[in-house]
Amino acid sequence: MPPDIEAIAEQVFVALADPTRRAILAALASGGPATATDLGGRLPVTRQAVAKHMALLAEAGLVTAEPGERRRVRYRLHSAPMQVAQQFLAALARDWDSPLDALKDHLDWTVRTPIATSPTKRNEGQTP
Repeated sequence: MPPDIEAIAEQVFVALADPTRRAILAALASGGPATATDLGGRLPVTRQAVAKHMALLAEAGLVTAEPGERRRVRYRLHSAPMQVAQQFLAALARDWDSPLDALKDHLDWTVRTPIATSPTKRNEGQTP
């Protein structure tokens, strides 16, 4: 059975909604695998806060935990869920493109086409 794309995308969007989690992902993208302690030293959050955020990122599949030296866990980016979310957004964009293009064409046509006006009525009761 194929994975539920919408559910995966939802987990990714929830994970990306928090600026600290986005900063953690950016730090991993630029600096490579790191421990919660490493990330806590690079970001304005504690190691404990990083560990809590990492749990949600791991649940969304955006990071994987690898055993490191001296029982330290290193976190590595995992891009597959992000790609699923991108596919979800691309499909959503396709669904919107056609109606939005039609609206744009209609509005462009309306602007280019003069509105038919009727002659103004003279005051009633007066003869021309």
